[in-house]
This record gives sequence, C-alpha cells and structure tokens, in this order.
Amino acid sequence: QVQLVESGGELVQAGGSLRLSCAAFGTVFSINDMGWYRQAPGKQRELVATITGGGNTNYADSVKGRFTISRDNAKNSMYLQMNSLKPEDTAVYYCNADEIVALSTAGAPQLIHGSWGQGTQVTVSS
Repeated sequence: QVQLVESGGELVQAGGSLRLSCAAFGTVFSINDMGWYRQAPGKQRELVATITGGGNTNYADSVKGRFTISRDNAKNSMYLQMNSLKPEDTAVYYCNADEIVALSTAGAPQLIHGSWGQGTQVTVSS
C-alpha cells in the first residue's frame, strides 16, 4: 500500500513564505499527475496547482506568480513553494496523486487511483 504524507504547514505572517512537501511512502514504481489542493473553513476543496510526470505545471489564477509546484520523481515527492502569502491562503493543503503504480501486499504491481494525503494546515495571519 502507498501513503501520501504532507508536511511543512504552519502559522506565518502575511507576506511570508512556506514550502510544503508531499512524500509517497511504500514501494512505488511510478506516479503520474500530482497536485496540491486546499480547503478553507466553510468552503469546498479547490485546486491550487498540478504537475505532470514530465513536469508540466498548471496553477489556479489566485496563486499564479506566487506559488511554484515541483517534484522529485526519484524521491516520489512533490513540493509547493509559497511566497507572498496572504490571509486568504489560509487552508488545509492536500496532496493528490492521480495514478500510482506500487507493489501490493500480494507482491504484484497494482495501479492505485486518486490517492490523497491527510492534509497540512497553513495559517496566514494579517
């Protein structure tokens, strides 16, 4: 089985920076598209940024020019560098992997769809 684990969320002042990390734990062979999503209190989960296995990126308009998504395929990890943070960036940030090929407990490769991490809290104070 594979587990996605986020880290790096904390309380920061407006204008500050944070770097979030997401790591896939387990015997992972490959991960295709990955992304960061966020959910603020009382709001629906929304897309922040995505990155393909080849490194093509896409950003929500609200974070363009401030956030940078990246990944390290060798480490099965993804990152989100967040600069010029605003109070409206306050949310729980979730890591998502569209498809993961990993070793199952039965010892055979398996394709896992739609994996999510548990989330990491980012709070931006004004």
